Amino acid sequence: MRAPDGTHPLDNPVRAALTGPHAGFAERRGRTLRYPVDVAPWVALPDEPEARDWADAAALVGPGGAISITAFREPPPDDWEVVFDIDGVQLVDAGVATEPFPGAVRLGPADVPEMLALVERTRPGPFLPRTVELGTYLGVRREGVLVAMAGERMVLPGWSEISAVCTDESVRGQGLGTGLVRAVSHAIKERGDTPFLHAAAANTNAVRLYEAMGFVLRRRTSFLGALAPDRPASDLSASDGDRPAAAVR
Repeated sequence: MRAPDGTHPLDNPVRAALTGPHAGFAERRGRTLRYPVDVAPWVALPDEPEARDWADAAALVGPGGAISITAFREPPPDDWEVVFDIDGVQLVDAGVATEPFPGAVRLGPADVPEMLALVERTRPGPFLPRTVELGTYLGVRREGVLVAMAGERMVLPGWSEISAVCTDESVRGQGLGTGLVRAVSHAIKERGDTPFLHAAAANTNAVRLYEAMGFVLRRRTSFLGALAPDRPASDLSASDGDRPAAAVR
């Protein structure tokens, strides 16, 4: 559903999350917000950022600090170093058949070392020590070893992102990833929200799998990573002066 001004939460999902259900995680400076560095790499800029918003982003992450942004095509200022710019797709539920996954277990903070090890082996995308706090994560173990997982990352008003979908090479082809995506989607729908997800456009196998499950393309997007100017934050004309970054509660 679009807001009265014509915007949609999925057009700038990080901002919609950090000003909505995930506001308790938000660190803010001026109009720029971010997740804590051990939760998620995403920084949220306004829809039409100005120079002061980029300065605030630089102040948030510090000299040489890294940011990741999505759904935003305009390049950063010249004094930022772009380290990656990946074409992506945003897919939304259009009739995904959902059901619980027998044998799946809910994962929590105690499981983080295993989750990080699985992510290291499979490279599904950003997953950090506190990412598990963002939503429900489900996993499958074989002989006591975590071999597959999926969960929720960004949660927006009415929407929840499925992320960290990964399966160890030793058990691929057994439908574990599909089963976990259906199970996470089931929990999302049970509370009245709609599942969505992001994927690299070049990952055509994953995109085809999601489309076969009932997800459809909503928009093409991008994932951009950049390093802030390597100079002290005091040299940047941030909009809120010397006020330190603060958590938004």
